[in-house]
Amino acid sequence: MRKAPENKISLKALTVWKMSGMIQSFIYLLIAAGLSVGIYFLEFSYWFIGAIAVLWIVIAILITFIIPTIRHRIWRYEVHEHEIELQHGVLVIKRVLIPLVRVQHVDTHQGPLLRKYQLASIQISTAATVHEIPALELEEADMLRDYISKLARVTDDDM
Repeated sequence: MRKAPENKISLKALTVWKMSGMIQSFIYLLIAAGLSVGIYFLEFSYWFIGAIAVLWIVIAILITFIIPTIRHRIWRYEVHEHEIELQHGVLVIKRVLIPLVRVQHVDTHQGPLLRKYQLASIQISTAATVHEIPALELEEADMLRDYISKLARVTDDDM
């Protein structure tokens, strides 16, 4: 079996993913509060409210602390001469090989959280799918985008 890719994404990705988890947790808290108010006025058992609170706490801990840590530990990528190799996943670890012959274009993008931490993600588009390498340092993302684009052109010219 081929060895796992060696390049890791930025350590700042962990902070961005934890902040994103906190934002999602807050939205889930609002939903849980709305459900609890509905349960209160419909005069159901208060056990439902307790169950909703426990469920929210478990989900908040998962998406804010546990999943980002595992995700950062697992995420790897490597660009070879003829393909790009990605490894990611939390429960199911997925390894993907993208032949450079199939690459149509490469983009970088930033959301507000990524921009705040000087990070960018790379999107690699083929005819059938779009793959992403998330949360790279901005300079590294720009260099990697240009390098993949150059390799894809060279591979195209060889055909």
